[in-house]
Amino acid sequence: MTSLKLTVLAAGASRNIGYLSAIRLLGATVTFLRVLRSPAIFDDDILIQGHIKSRHVRLEEDTRRAWNEAGVVDVFLFSVGKQDIRHSQGFVIDKPSVCAQGILNVGAPQPRIVGISSTGLTPTVHAALPLLLKPLYAMLSVPHKDKIGMERVLAHCAGWAWNSEADSEPAADIVGEGWRERQGPPGPGTLKRVLVIRPALLADGQCHPAGDYRVSEKELGGYTISRKDTAHLVVDALARWDEFENKRISVA
Repeated sequence: MTSLKLTVLAAGASRNIGYLSAIRLLGATVTFLRVLRSPAIFDDDILIQGHIKSRHVRLEEDTRRAWNEAGVVDVFLFSVGKQDIRHSQGFVIDKPSVCAQGILNVGAPQPRIVGISSTGLTPTVHAALPLLLKPLYAMLSVPHKDKIGMERVLAHCAGWAWNSEADSEPAADIVGEGWRERQGPPGPGTLKRVLVIRPALLADGQCHPAGDYRVSEKELGGYTISRKDTAHLVVDALARWDEFENKRISVA
């Protein structure tokens, strides 16, 4: 549990990095935006249910109501990942633009925004991957297109440089035509409190006691990172926000 006095709105936190980060943040007030594949996923979660009773955790299914009920949001944790994948059909994803469209629909007073992305998204970065990982990352091209869309929207709203040739522009079916002129998201360069985390290939495993992982604004070319270590980094970055604000960082 954290001693940070924060109000957190978490999207995509039903499991994995978002869930593990939210667990670390308990002690703060956490509102889970339950746009979930399984709305009843927390029904048997003793830890979450205990914090619901103490009113440190709220569950909301409507986006607008979630923002209203959360009050003044200090942190928006956006860790939406890939949707249902049917391997028998060649990695079909039912909602291939959920990350990009989710960010495009964030319209609220500015909290700190932590977006969970991925390494290996663009051709330049893919070329720097360890050789053994390249075939696997090629298979993840569809969900990675969505993450590129999410990062592109955040870069536009934050006023970050974006090399369209090296970083790739998201496809129109991910962000929609004319997304820059869309009403709702913050205007170009007006989003001031953003952190994008790009984990290496995510794996199960324990969190290292001292957060013993590598973090850099440059690509690390690492093989893996545990979800628990990534969650540790999320909370550590919030505690040391001045060091991480307005950065895109890799972790491995």
